[in-house]
Amino acid sequence: MGDSIDLTGDEGVIKKIVRQAKPDALSPTEDLPLVDVHYEGSLAETGEVFDTTHEDNTVFSFELGKGSVIRAWDIALRSMKVGEVAKLTCKPEYAYGSAGSPPDVPPDATLIFEVELVACRPRKGSSLGSVSEERARLEELKRQRELAAAAKEEEKKKREEAKAAAAARIQAKMEAKKGQGKGKGKGK
Repeated sequence: MGDSIDLTGDEGVIKKIVRQAKPDALSPTEDLPLVDVHYEGSLAETGEVFDTTHEDNTVFSFELGKGSVIRAWDIALRSMKVGEVAKLTCKPEYAYGSAGSPPDVPPDATLIFEVELVACRPRKGSSLGSVSEERARLEELKRQRELAAAAKEEEKKKREEAKAAAAARIQAKMEAKKGQGKGKGKGK
């Protein structure tokens, strides 16, 4: 689909867009450093898949810039938008280098990843949300509490109606028995 983009200037990380994101999609930023991705990694030399989230349909989550993933991912995911799928070709210097990642990735391996950026989020406890977003969240909570209170009130009303109906039935039975008792007594 897209042209190949050299993200590092030395062909260390080449990105080719497989599926474009929507134009207004979010990208990871300093305020949105947590990312969720679907991916499949394979060895460029053999095409053998060494890791994937597709088999168990999970997402892999991490924070950009913390060194928790290979350098190629830190670089490439900053250039992506939510919903985008890209094929990344990663030279060893930007992947696992001369050490590899035994037993799946041999030393000095060039890797190919197909990565989908599923989401990007703020850190937990971050004060990213704007005042209007916080207000909307609080309004939604208030609305949910009001709905719950109304449902509770409706249940209470139904219980009271059921009690009143049961009391009326008991009263009617008692009246009927009194009437039957008098009738029997008169007949004798």
